[in-house]
Amino acid sequence: MKAVVMAGGEGSRLRPLTVSRPKPMVPIVGRPVMEHILNLLKRHGITDVVVTVQYMASAIEDYFGDGSQFGMHINYSREEVPLGTAGSVKNAEDLLDEPFLVISGDALTDFDLSKIIKFHTDRQSMATLTLAHVANPLEYGVIITDDRGHIRQFLEKPSWSEVFSDTINTGIYVLDPKIFSYFEKDKPFDFSQELFPLMLEKGDPLYGFIADGYWCDIGNLATYMQANSDILQGQVNLPVPGTDIGNRVFAEEGVDIADDAQVFGPAFLGHDAKIKSGVVIHGPSVVGSYTIVDSRAQVDRSVVWNNSYIGERAELRGALVGSSTSIKARAVMFEGAVIGDHSVINEAAIVQPGVKIWPNKEIETGAVITSSIIWGSQGRRSLFGRYGVTGLVNVDITPDFAARLGAAFGAVLSKGATVCVNRDAHRTPRMIKRAVISGLPSAGINVWDLEDVPLPVARFYVRTTDASGGVHIRLSPFDPRTVDVKFFDQKGQDISKGTERKIENLFFREDFRRVYLDDIGQIQYAQSVIPRYTAAFLRNLDLDLMRKRGFRIVVDYGHGASVNPLSSIFNEIGADVIALNATRDPLRYSRTNEEFDRDIEVLAAITGTLKTDLGVRIDTAGERIYVVDDRGHLLDGGRLLAAVTELMLRGREGGTVAVPVTAPSVVETVASRQKGKIIYTKVMSQALTSAATRDNVVMVGDGNGGFVFPQLHPAFDGMFALMKLLEALARYETKLSEVVAQLPPYHMIRTQVNCPWEYKGKVMRMLSEQYRAQRGSPIDGVKIDLGTEWVLVLPDADRPLFHVLAESPSRDSAQALADKYARVVSGLQH
Repeated sequence: MKAVVMAGGEGSRLRPLTVSRPKPMVPIVGRPVMEHILNLLKRHGITDVVVTVQYMASAIEDYFGDGSQFGMHINYSREEVPLGTAGSVKNAEDLLDEPFLVISGDALTDFDLSKIIKFHTDRQSMATLTLAHVANPLEYGVIITDDRGHIRQFLEKPSWSEVFSDTINTGIYVLDPKIFSYFEKDKPFDFSQELFPLMLEKGDPLYGFIADGYWCDIGNLATYMQANSDILQGQVNLPVPGTDIGNRVFAEEGVDIADDAQVFGPAFLGHDAKIKSGVVIHGPSVVGSYTIVDSRAQVDRSVVWNNSYIGERAELRGALVGSSTSIKARAVMFEGAVIGDHSVINEAAIVQPGVKIWPNKEIETGAVITSSIIWGSQGRRSLFGRYGVTGLVNVDITPDFAARLGAAFGAVLSKGATVCVNRDAHRTPRMIKRAVISGLPSAGINVWDLEDVPLPVARFYVRTTDASGGVHIRLSPFDPRTVDVKFFDQKGQDISKGTERKIENLFFREDFRRVYLDDIGQIQYAQSVIPRYTAAFLRNLDLDLMRKRGFRIVVDYGHGASVNPLSSIFNEIGADVIALNATRDPLRYSRTNEEFDRDIEVLAAITGTLKTDLGVRIDTAGERIYVVDDRGHLLDGGRLLAAVTELMLRGREGGTVAVPVTAPSVVETVASRQKGKIIYTKVMSQALTSAATRDNVVMVGDGNGGFVFPQLHPAFDGMFALMKLLEALARYETKLSEVVAQLPPYHMIRTQVNCPWEYKGKVMRMLSEQYRAQRGSPIDGVKIDLGTEWVLVLPDADRPLFHVLAESPSRDSAQALADKYARVVSGLQH
């Protein structure tokens, strides 16, 4: 059988290692990762190989030649432009007239290829995908198979809430040449995203083989270091070059170790490496060929490539040093530091953790390097979380961080585009906003400064102008030490996951677009921001009806920005407003749970005592409302959602309300009573606001006080939600307490279960398999339908834990159900 080795990878996330070499040429214990793959093929009797190349193709061709020195026969297939995984293999179609193996040249594995090929032959498969269980499946294509290995479902790069399995596609395939009939030559086409789903749809014999053994996609610097460590520690069934001289210290020919040097394995020492007097090396470590480690230097859990120099008393602690690099005497490299090829770190310099030095750079004597030169890297698992980009001010999110963030966002937009930037009134977001604004023009982006208006106003302004996007910086309502940076698109909605990934890639690579001085963007203050919003707001209300009712309400502004637009709107509807916390006080933007509860108690007491129509607290950003009815009773989020759904669907037969899968079933009961319809979405706000753009959707509610009314704009807007609630109460001449009294009773319990990141995928897979018969349509997490009860197990996107939600006719039953499935989730982690 022939093999196709995919070797076109650029390896952008491995920079600066891949600045001067393609990803398959990055060395693992002294050998290019692709060489380990070729040796694996040869072990299984495959010596006829086609290598697909594109980025820096000559580096691969020059090293491997025709393959004769490796005991193989190699042909090369060059892509002039990227054609995708399937498209690149199609280029070699003339050489592939029988079933063939496809394997990546930039992943490390010891899989038994013979077993995979036999499985393919025994099943008479047209395409066999090699699968593996991994702890974190987010960056891979998740595959679901039946008991015989027949593939049932594909899920490409899911979010945590979509992870129904930890079984992923490794990119190793056995294919029949018949697959070439499905796509044309010289046109981009992808195996996992296009070909395999097409074959599944057509009913072709498509199988997945779950392989035992080691597999690691060398996707970033952390996994690169891990792969070196794993092979040295014997976790990979592949030979380590050299001779084991004891304690898993592998030395190649010409290695010279001083008598008083100490090398604690596992370690690899390449050809002619010199370990001089007093040196201490702690494994797992790699010292490349012709590298010198000078007297009394210390190398601890580090990788040093060929032809480099580690000076006297220098220290490497979890660092990575490229080829032909000089680390001078007493210099120190800390955890995660990466030094590019041909660089010089002069005497006594210190490179702090996580700093990357690009190739051909020189660091001055005694310098302390705390940020990357010239391009940098952030040591974060991911940039975006549930609330955008979030971190501790001046620790995680500093002005230089924010400027680079602005430059990264600008680089995904067209040059000359306009971005609106908004903040709340606290001094911390003010500082970060100015830094973000400084980054955007450097990428050729114009800025409209909205100053500090409520978030729904900013979203509306972006949507109704020529702006291409927006940025909102706020102090977290949950923690005054934390800042959230939210991005939205030209529709005023949160940016998509795809755009988040583009920004992350540019940010971590710092491969920003830097325009010439004539193209630097302009910064201007936006005009008529609140008047534009208010005019549209009032056009979408029945003002005469609301004036006639003459509402009397208590409003807690929470010291936020919504006081500006709402005060004039209350005048327009003729409402008598008792205002609480109506002064702008940035020092009170963040409230602890205890402080928030006390605020709500005051609101409820005043509303009940004064017998007003209702009481409402509007969150600082203006997005959410917390409502007290005319009797002074606080409505929980689910009951408020059900009450507003009831009012919005009255007299509107066939209307649709969108809610997350976490919504209580009472919402569906209410909708059915009004001959309306409920559609369920994922929990993330982007999914909910996207649902607002569907046909016939009259409202979206998240069950936590957030509402979207598409007639104004598809965004959470607490100010407009309050007015639509008042308008409905006026239209139907009812009180909120009367609407609530008609709601069916329900009981919902929510709890949390801690779970290490590495077990989350496994738990989701096992829950999906064990409760397959009782699961509804997979939307978000695993929802188990138990008739009059249900349970939802939802993985948290940002934290190592699961949320367990249970609903039942009685509180005790709901609590018992939540406790039971919390124990199930805990048990599946072992």
